[in-house]
Amino acid sequence: MNKIKQTLVAGLLAVACIPMLCAEIKQPNIIIFYVDDLGWQDIQVNDVDEPCAYETPNMVKFAESGMNFTQGYSGAPTCSPSRGAINTGQHPAKTRFTHVTLDDRKKGKSNELLIAPYLEAQLDRKLLTSAKALAANGYRTGHSGKWHVGLTPASYGFQVVNEERGIHRSVPDRTKDFATKNDPKFPLSKEKYPPYSDKKPEGISYPYDEVTGSAIEFMDKNKDEPFFLNLCHWMVHWPMLTRNGELLEYYCDKFGQPFPPKKGDMTLPGQQNPYFASMVTSVDWSLGRIVEYLEKTDDPRNPGKKLIETTYIFFSSDNGGAEQRGKEILSDNAPLKYGKGHTEGGGVRVPMMISGPGIAAGSQFDGLVNQLDFFPTFLELTGSEIAASDFAELSGLDISPVLHGESDKVLDANGKEREFLFWHFPHGSGWKSAIRSGDYKLHKRYETNDYELYRIYKDGQRNDFEEANDLAQNPEYASVVERLSGLLEDALIANNAELPYLNPNYAEATKPAAKPGAASFKKATRQAQLAIQASGPMIKEAAVIYCDAPVAGKTKKNRHKGGGAVTEEFIPGMRRPATVSADGSSVSAKIPAGIEGYCFMLIDTNGFLQYTDVVAAK
Repeated sequence: MNKIKQTLVAGLLAVACIPMLCAEIKQPNIIIFYVDDLGWQDIQVNDVDEPCAYETPNMVKFAESGMNFTQGYSGAPTCSPSRGAINTGQHPAKTRFTHVTLDDRKKGKSNELLIAPYLEAQLDRKLLTSAKALAANGYRTGHSGKWHVGLTPASYGFQVVNEERGIHRSVPDRTKDFATKNDPKFPLSKEKYPPYSDKKPEGISYPYDEVTGSAIEFMDKNKDEPFFLNLCHWMVHWPMLTRNGELLEYYCDKFGQPFPPKKGDMTLPGQQNPYFASMVTSVDWSLGRIVEYLEKTDDPRNPGKKLIETTYIFFSSDNGGAEQRGKEILSDNAPLKYGKGHTEGGGVRVPMMISGPGIAAGSQFDGLVNQLDFFPTFLELTGSEIAASDFAELSGLDISPVLHGESDKVLDANGKEREFLFWHFPHGSGWKSAIRSGDYKLHKRYETNDYELYRIYKDGQRNDFEEANDLAQNPEYASVVERLSGLLEDALIANNAELPYLNPNYAEATKPAAKPGAASFKKATRQAQLAIQASGPMIKEAAVIYCDAPVAGKTKKNRHKGGGAVTEEFIPGMRRPATVSADGSSVSAKIPAGIEGYCFMLIDTNGFLQYTDVVAAK
């Protein structure tokens, strides 16, 4: 039985007053608490099979104060696309921002059949973000921590920005370089916090963390107005380290390992890396400090209430857990399959918890929810309005009725229950798209152009979390494959998804690729032209990529100069359509003033993708 139904029955009297409570709070505050690479099994909330080895008391308490989503998903299996999705509310397939390999124009390797689509160096600034939308409706907007979608948060609607790494900044020797009470940047706290042990019965001190500190400072300075805070930790991403020596010692003791640790990679299987464990608990400590500030601070806009009573907190992770880096074992997503960088469960199923006004304590929702749902939910919770054309572009659904106990299903504007979620990852390590619907999950494999089918649940109960039993070739499930593959293909088309291309450098290619010919640039008109040799296939589609000025003998990514909001219309790393002649024998584009270099991206009639060398626009 869906636990939210139990909560609705048990808490009937409390729920009855929720609409009045929410109506009394005008423009509640919104916080996104976003963790990097935190897996579904990396916290003590969704324990399945083996209990989580990492101690997260504040996350447990937070889940008990609000709603836990047992089937919460990120928008993508890697960082940048999930961050782009949570900020724009648009699917990565739709924005063509599907991986972290921004402005990657590397040639494919000889053993690689496919080559990934080009991703611009930055998220399209013309897209409406939740920060822009809420700012336009009277909110103060602040970002603290990791951004990683190009440029800076100031270019996307955030008025106050701090991108420092905090306590995740690397150290020369992770086995001994720990913070001290007199550390100029990371002084240890006088206050003591969990975990407790025989060695430290009163708890331990934590180093000052600027990500957490700047977030609290933003809230404190802006509490006279409604605020939207995007708090994004760099942890628990690589590198594996901690500045908290006492915390590392605690986990070394717990895992039966020497302290200080020996130098070199941590290679014990499962959840036994004390550095990773320390980062998880450090993030947990940060959540505790944010909640503690809200609990102790009066809300000037709502007399008689604390900020915790007028603030929604959306807790999640940008993608599934990272399990290994080189020889070092970081963590373990079992029973989920694989991890970060994969469309399987370990790559996209993430912790997700939400607390705030009108959300019943200890509630749980077992339906499909995606971080794409956050943007439309923000709009509903805050009473904010955006243009109808912008709203139509949003890929997610408003989940506020679920949060407030008014519905046990996620419904669209027509009252129809959500049918599926899908992911698009046309990149190496996966080369897949995937779809979840009901009990099933289907993957489309681009390297072999076929499907995998798994029954994750059976009649709502756990069945194959491991995605180990492929049913795609079983005649009994042919209708399921047909239905889900049809839904997935329709979704890819509806979102104008860009698929992988053939790699012209693949050693076993059976067809030729186009051959670029003579190139020219006319300074007076800034017109760039490229001819295609008649001895090979012609061009069917092309784009021009704006670049920094070429450097002799070097291939480099574009790096836009400047740290604040960028106002120029055209900047390096942008991709724009080029004109292809009717017979496909030439490609041309006008290069805007101020752009110092360019290259062409060519897609020929045989389906191969290639880039020309960067040319100086002078």
